[in-house]
Amino acid sequence: MELIANTNASLFFSLPSPYTGAAQYPVQSQNLVTDNVAVVEGEVAVISCRVKNNDDSVIQLLNPNRQTIYFRDVRPLKDARFQLVNFSDNELRVSLSNVSLSDEGRYVCQLYTDPPQEAYADITVLIPPGNPIIESREGQVIEGNETEMTCTAMGSKPAATIRWMKGDKELQGMSKVEETYDHMFTVTSQLRFIVTKEDDSVPVVCIVDHPAVKDFQALTYLVVHYKPEVKIIVEFPDGLPREGQNMELSCQAKGKPHPQQISWVKVDDDLPSHALINGADLYIENLNKTYNGTYRCFAANSVGESYDDYILYVYDAPTTTPKPTTATTTIPTTTISPPEATADTTPSAEPAAHDSRAGEGAPRAVDHAVIGGVVAVVVFAMLCLLIILGRYFARHKGTYFTHEAKGADDAADADTAIINAEGGHNNSDEKKEYYI
Repeated sequence: MELIANTNASLFFSLPSPYTGAAQYPVQSQNLVTDNVAVVEGEVAVISCRVKNNDDSVIQLLNPNRQTIYFRDVRPLKDARFQLVNFSDNELRVSLSNVSLSDEGRYVCQLYTDPPQEAYADITVLIPPGNPIIESREGQVIEGNETEMTCTAMGSKPAATIRWMKGDKELQGMSKVEETYDHMFTVTSQLRFIVTKEDDSVPVVCIVDHPAVKDFQALTYLVVHYKPEVKIIVEFPDGLPREGQNMELSCQAKGKPHPQQISWVKVDDDLPSHALINGADLYIENLNKTYNGTYRCFAANSVGESYDDYILYVYDAPTTTPKPTTATTTIPTTTISPPEATADTTPSAEPAAHDSRAGEGAPRAVDHAVIGGVVAVVVFAMLCLLIILGRYFARHKGTYFTHEAKGADDAADADTAIINAEGGHNNSDEKKEYYI
């Protein structure tokens, strides 16, 4: 019998033929398989040697030094950390507890055939890094400056990777890997970026990725100093400032550190004599137009100084316009009532307080010119109507003469006058008078 071995640890047997040219029938032998193992230092590693189509051949497990750990179900090696988990015709499974870095290497599953078959299981010991250390070049950063942070993960195997997060945004750092004498690795990542006031109190996280650990990270919070942000608020009055009213302005300042100094000035002039400053508030009594101008609030801290302006424009005290009346003129046979010319005496809506600065939001007044024009048109129309009516009545009034009076001067009585009239009644058909 001829024995042929292939590279896949499978054996083929060819039988001699009783006659020339006889066919050869390959017979597949046992297949021996195992798996590589990665285990965290101090934990348990399990090595499994499995056989397919076993014909009662002996299975044994050897350590990287080719020492027999288990021969079938017997442990010749005097190391109690190795324990038999399962033994059968098709499998030899062994556990190794409290794994250390010295246990790393190639273990051999061996099947006693002729020739012997071998399969190899590599044990890789994972050593997690120590707690990451995050450091900042300075504890406090001024807005607009660059800050530098460093995160270090020491003593790992294999080397770890480091990522950075600022809030919910990932940042890119620069990493450097160093190998120590005992084949361990130390990784250092450096991060640089420009800070803004919005970064104040934002967490910066150093995340360490390693196959032996999950969610391994270190965290620090940014402390950003910035100069004050200043805003002037009108506490009262609610509408436009008018003569005789009181006014209160409040200066709201936010900064880090908190502003320790707040002051009020009037640009290009002195504050009114009635002005009273109480902390961050400016109170002015009995406004008048001489108080018009720009009022400025300053706020300062150790980083710098900022200010905000309020332009005061004092308006006249509110007045009420009387509502005009309408008259009805009566003309014989005709009554004419001109349309009422009314004016809206309701005060117009005033703009919001922030629109009450100089040159803005002037109140609307009643337009007397428009009202006068309407009244003039009505009076003119009435005069024209009176003239037309006068001409009409004049046409219907007067003295009318007839021929009946002719000859009356020479007649002694009325009958004689009628007889002496020119033509008398005989000419009445010839001359007729028509009135249109």
